[in-house]
Amino acid sequence: MTVTDVRKDPEQCTLTIINEFDASVEQVWQMWADPRLLERWWGPPAYPATVVQHDLHPGGKVTYFMTSPEGDQYHGYWNVVAVDAPHSLELLDGFADGEGNANPDMPNTGTSVSISAVDGRTRMVLRSTFSSPEAMAQLMQMGMEEGIQLALGQIDALLAG
Repeated sequence: MTVTDVRKDPEQCTLTIINEFDASVEQVWQMWADPRLLERWWGPPAYPATVVQHDLHPGGKVTYFMTSPEGDQYHGYWNVVAVDAPHSLELLDGFADGEGNANPDMPNTGTSVSISAVDGRTRMVLRSTFSSPEAMAQLMQMGMEEGIQLALGQIDALLAG
């Protein structure tokens, strides 16, 4: 399992997940930059992702949906805020309707990704920042923490091969 640490801070409204991989910084970056690779890990194993739009540049947008075992689709989007390939990425992550439009009834999350070489491995730090303690609690109750850990756990197999 690639997840080495999980830190929840309800006072700061953050969830930080740290991962380490036996791969280069560039290989780990490709997990985000290549939409076909992203589809293979974004989303828990039972909810595979399909990337519809993938513009990973500042001002760009990524849209996707995850499909449940029953065939239900859950749509999401990322508004890309900043990119410093292959080291960092900042996104506004949200829920969407079938056309990729933001769902105003669901909270958004600010997401930052940092990728760096550490002791011969690559460390990826994924930090989600919630707009309020209530928004954080709502997404935690929906299974966000477990879901993202399951999703991240799929990256090792992709890097291996």
